[in-house]
Amino acid sequence: MSKARGEGEREIDHATHQSLGFDVINPQFVDKQGSVECSLPCPHTAVLDHSCVAHARPGISLVRCETTQPDSCSSRNSSASPSISAAGAPRPKTQKSSAGVSKSKSSTRATATLLSSQCRNAGGSPVSSTPATSIASAAHASAISAFRRDRIQFEGHLCGHAIFCILDPALTDILQAHDRGSLIGLLAIWVLLLLKCSNDTLLGNGVVGILAETVNMWERRAPLTPSHCARLLLGGGKGRTGVNRIIVQPSTKRIHHDSQYEDAGCEISEDLSECGLIIGIKQPKLKMILPDRAYAFFSHTHKAQKENMPLLDKILEERVSLFDYELIVGDDGRRLLAFGKFAGRAGLIDFLHGLGQRYLSLGYSTPFLSLGQSHMYPSLAAAKAAVIAVGEEIATFGLPSGICPIVFVFTGDGNVSQGAQEIFKLLPHTFIEPEKLPEISVARNLSKQSQSTKRTFQLYGCIVTSRDMVSHKDPTKQFDKVMNISGTSSLFAICTTKCFADYYAHPEHYNPVFHERIAPYASVIVNCMYWERRFPRLLSIDHLKQLMQNGCHLVGVSDITCDVGGSVEFVNKSTSIERPFFRYNPSTNSYHDDMEGDGVICLAVDILPTEFSKEASQHFGDILSKFVASLASAKGLVELPSYLRRACIAHAGRLTSLYEYIPRMRKTLIDLAPTKENPLPAKKYSTLVSLSGHLFDKFLINEALDMIEKARGSFRLVRCDVGQSIDDMSYSELEVGADDTANLDKIIDSLTSLAKAHDGDPDARKETELSLEIGKVNGCGTGDIMDKGGPKVLILGAGRVCRPAAEFLASYQNIYTCGSNDNNTGQIHVIVASLYQKDSEEIVDGIKNATATQLDVADTKSLSDLVSQVEVVVSLLPASCHASIARVCIELKKHLVTASYVDESISKLSQAAEGAGVTILCEMGLDPGIDHMLSMKMIDEAHARQGKIKAFTSFCGGLPSPAAANNPLAYKFSWSPAGAVRAGKNPAVFKFLGEIINVDGNSLYDSAKRLRLPELPAFALEHLPNRNSLMYGDLYGISKEASTVYRATLRYEGFSEIMAILSKIGFFDTVDHPLLQDISRPTYRRFLHELLNVNNISTTTVNDEASGGQDDELISRLLLILGHPKEKEIAVKTVKTIKFLGLHEETQIPKDCSSAFDVICQRMEQKMAYDDNEQDMVLLHHEIEVEYADGRPTEKHQATLLEFGKVENGRSTTAMALTVGIPAAIGALLLLQNKVQRKGVIRPLEPEVYIPALEILESSGIKLKERVET
Repeated sequence: MSKARGEGEREIDHATHQSLGFDVINPQFVDKQGSVECSLPCPHTAVLDHSCVAHARPGISLVRCETTQPDSCSSRNSSASPSISAAGAPRPKTQKSSAGVSKSKSSTRATATLLSSQCRNAGGSPVSSTPATSIASAAHASAISAFRRDRIQFEGHLCGHAIFCILDPALTDILQAHDRGSLIGLLAIWVLLLLKCSNDTLLGNGVVGILAETVNMWERRAPLTPSHCARLLLGGGKGRTGVNRIIVQPSTKRIHHDSQYEDAGCEISEDLSECGLIIGIKQPKLKMILPDRAYAFFSHTHKAQKENMPLLDKILEERVSLFDYELIVGDDGRRLLAFGKFAGRAGLIDFLHGLGQRYLSLGYSTPFLSLGQSHMYPSLAAAKAAVIAVGEEIATFGLPSGICPIVFVFTGDGNVSQGAQEIFKLLPHTFIEPEKLPEISVARNLSKQSQSTKRTFQLYGCIVTSRDMVSHKDPTKQFDKVMNISGTSSLFAICTTKCFADYYAHPEHYNPVFHERIAPYASVIVNCMYWERRFPRLLSIDHLKQLMQNGCHLVGVSDITCDVGGSVEFVNKSTSIERPFFRYNPSTNSYHDDMEGDGVICLAVDILPTEFSKEASQHFGDILSKFVASLASAKGLVELPSYLRRACIAHAGRLTSLYEYIPRMRKTLIDLAPTKENPLPAKKYSTLVSLSGHLFDKFLINEALDMIEKARGSFRLVRCDVGQSIDDMSYSELEVGADDTANLDKIIDSLTSLAKAHDGDPDARKETELSLEIGKVNGCGTGDIMDKGGPKVLILGAGRVCRPAAEFLASYQNIYTCGSNDNNTGQIHVIVASLYQKDSEEIVDGIKNATATQLDVADTKSLSDLVSQVEVVVSLLPASCHASIARVCIELKKHLVTASYVDESISKLSQAAEGAGVTILCEMGLDPGIDHMLSMKMIDEAHARQGKIKAFTSFCGGLPSPAAANNPLAYKFSWSPAGAVRAGKNPAVFKFLGEIINVDGNSLYDSAKRLRLPELPAFALEHLPNRNSLMYGDLYGISKEASTVYRATLRYEGFSEIMAILSKIGFFDTVDHPLLQDISRPTYRRFLHELLNVNNISTTTVNDEASGGQDDELISRLLLILGHPKEKEIAVKTVKTIKFLGLHEETQIPKDCSSAFDVICQRMEQKMAYDDNEQDMVLLHHEIEVEYADGRPTEKHQATLLEFGKVENGRSTTAMALTVGIPAAIGALLLLQNKVQRKGVIRPLEPEVYIPALEILESSGIKLKERVET
């Protein structure tokens, strides 16, 4: 008989079985005696086990299959009728098969289960579900559930159908009951089932893996220390804690050595495939994530952080259960797993270290100078001892009066602030209340007036909270942050006794006052507070500028929260442990890496706790070890406590219910913009809607978004902060759009109704508890910017060069507006318009005074509407768009700037522009642009000294930085390579020593010459003639006097030799190739052979693995093409290039490649793109020879620009973007300032353009070096 259900076993209901994909028992097939009719073609008796009480009448339970005549299983003509008896019915007697083999009850007993509710036959076709299969399906669900709980033992044998059974341990009986063929089939199914069960039960198998941290060089923390592992493995006996084994990935930088983990009983192995739970601090590499496991680490995905969405996709793809430490919170809403105090401790010690250097640069020696950074000490205790030593020196010898009193202001009172205060309290100190700060300032002023040399022997500390940072706009109202209420709340308000009151519900009712009440008296601001964008900033750039103008004594900011662009606006990038500081100068709005000069120093390290890796790991593991047992032993989320279930972002390939909003957040990044798949324009009218309350755990955010979509509106989730405890509210900002104001009003009304809805008794609704804020309705997507004073510039396009242009213009102040002689001190307002809204939004993200909008420039009316509202237009679109834009600008009398060459379509508009009083300033980029301005400056200066230009040469190129030039061609692309490859086929003409030299396009690469610049000896360069140089002699007015006029493109040496051979092979042919027209796609290897055959070269196999003989074979073919055996070294380089590009691989060529040109461009785009952390480089070098008629020696004038790409705040800006975007922006600035008087179509060849433009360019950080040799 079946075993009775064990104590504590849970009943499996209909819903559970259905959720598992199995049919449930239909009671109509159960007779009054508890028997069920079975239609399986093999006679057997099935007994129902007690654990399935939900599926039949009481007393009937799990199916047991007892085969009375095994051989009849193979006969579909059996007439024996099966009997299904109720639990407790007598078993049938032992019978003999036709083969005469006796079968005992014990050897035939089985728990029968089906693979699914519709089992499949041998051919894979579904078998119709019958009453018996329904019973067996239910049995399967219940049995598998029980198996996962290790409550019952499965036994069984093969009945000849798709019935999964687990072997009875008594294999001897089975050997007696089955022939060899049946046994083989049985064993095969048994192995498959074991593999499936092993996979199904990997979660909760008690095997824990500890990752080796790979994300950051400095990350030395571990989630569990060896002592934690020992307690988990040995505490109460092995397995008692739920942890049976711990496997640790080896790491040579982890704070605890591998041997220490081994001594604690752990296993050391790179392979974590046996682990059901894998834990770490930071995320693992994507390729290391194993399927069907549980992972726990700081994932930073719950706010749909864009940079971590590939991680979340991988988690879902691999059906991983993801637990995020950041989301494990207690009933009070506080995080249970955090390093806050260690961040505070390390952050303050590191800042004290830098403070000593900063004071020294200001002329003061202080005891802080002897303090090292946190990671320089072997332990927290040692670091504290060093701080105490500094404190003793302060208490003994004091601090210079010129910098005293030194006041440390701590924002917030959470763990981070407490950790920082803990270090501060090791120094001689006095804490004062915020309102007492002015008294300290009076003492400072008296000391300065008396020129006292009296030293100060202590520091001052002040803790400030929100109450000290803001004040209500209504002076009759007091600050109200938290109040206690009772009763049931509305949907969008907190339903608990603790409720965030006016400040959190309506931060727009408050003004920032920190810069007035606190900052003027602070020497150091230690920022430890959490901040959201809807709240007033602690300190803005304008605030700091005002403070510095008023003589504020602020030395620096230790932003331990590392909230880039957050509460402290000028902290616009994070720093590293090795370079923890930057200096910000508010007077010039500039950033510097040194400690010397004006401004304040800022620390913004985002990985501070790892500086105390040993203590941080111990603290973290003390808490995590309490959860590991549950995580390691749980086979499902239902077995976990609520605080761990809520911390699970994904499970079994799906987001858990609390985090189902994440796809919405991701989707909304493009909802307001048309895409290639959905080319609908953005909505014309939009507003910002703020919602707060139980948005996610009660799925109210989905309800709100559904309302918007139903009304055919659009939305973008601008901000989302998720409450992490039952009582915490969540906050979201939605940008809601509609095609007309009536529809937008309808959407707002619907959202308002939702906010006012109640969640219980109607009498409990309170209008004052609503948390729905509606912002101002904006038309045309340009927001409030059109209502502001000051000049406005429209930038068309959203490519790489747009952001530097927008940043430059938005940060520039004190300009003259067009048509006015009055100085306008307001900032420039920038509008960035692009075909896709999301692209323009990415450009303006984080830029003050910049807004994004969607625009199709082909829509003349929409273009005119935008252009009419600005003073200057900057078009950074392709050159083919400029003419239509210029016509609109001329009609509306607006100036235009482009970075493109003047073509015929633009030249034709010059007279019309001049007549309308409009300037169309073209060629305002790098080349053309800076090269023009630098050339004319040098030429005009030479002419002013009565000199004559004997020779003019100009070299310019966009190149990878030396570190990034790491492929055989030493070149990379930040855009499609097609343009650069086509340029290699352009003919060129120039003048050299009086002779006109023409270069055929097919020979351009062969004309390359070696170049070395004496001032840059490390660069091995070459130059190729760049199209028509003669026209520049005419433009610059030197055609008659200069015997040499030569403009060239720069590349690293060796580039042209390889490209020339690739061209001769045929890779640059743009004609459709016959081999690429076939339906069956050739491989790259075959296509390479085909190209070599075209040149009458016999083919042999080119192996992927480079061996001498194989390389020699390919080289010999190339040598035949060259016809120059002496060029073997070049051919070897070309072979390396072919292999680097994968042109020899056995991989099919994509269908969109129809020519050899398409093939090589596609491979170059894949293989020669910049990595995220790589820099590009721009190099421009001019040389002119000047001779004088009066006998003065000939002079050689040189000018050089060398610029590298930059990475700030995780955002990379290429050198090419900087040197094209900023000159274009400068052109717009000059037009706004009325410094350009010429009208019509012009280039930057006149002094009124190039003189101020070059000055502004240098002041913006793009340096030009000039020198003269005789």
